[in-house]
Amino acid sequence: MKSQIIFETEILLVRRLKMSDIKPYHEMQSNPKVMQYVIGEVQSEKEHLIELDRLISFYNKEGNDFWIYAIDRKLDNEFVGTLAFIKDDNGDDEIGYRFLEKYWGLGYGSNLCKASVVYCKSIGMPKLIGYVINLNVASAKILKKCNFDYVKDGIDPYSKLPEKKYQLLL
Repeated sequence: MKSQIIFETEILLVRRLKMSDIKPYHEMQSNPKVMQYVIGEVQSEKEHLIELDRLISFYNKEGNDFWIYAIDRKLDNEFVGTLAFIKDDNGDDEIGYRFLEKYWGLGYGSNLCKASVVYCKSIGMPKLIGYVINLNVASAKILKKCNFDYVKDGIDPYSKLPEKKYQLLL
């Protein structure tokens, strides 16, 4: 069985999701403030259970290009959010992250993004893409802090909100 740990920072641990993550995963995914920049709506715990099972099944899928990981706080192994590496519509590697609302504003996003850049370089990704809804000022700040460059404006296909595309050549 492959290691559950993908990489770590001084304060965070990135690992594979597991079914026992359902409670904090559902708490995060059912928070309208968390989801406002994603799909704009929340789902039931039953729907999240199905989704979590599907995300975990991707780990063993041949040719998988859709990786969603759990983020734990090292201090107490508390689930604080998720990190995604997926291929966008252009075949580029896209980074995405979200945190439970109670962990916003604690520097976890910047810490995670910096370490993600190092990790992605180490596995040979040529560049990282980030799409940020214009209203999501905090995420845009994180990408800029991690040296991502603005590429262009667009419309998010799910929320239909204006977004900016950023990229970082690795």
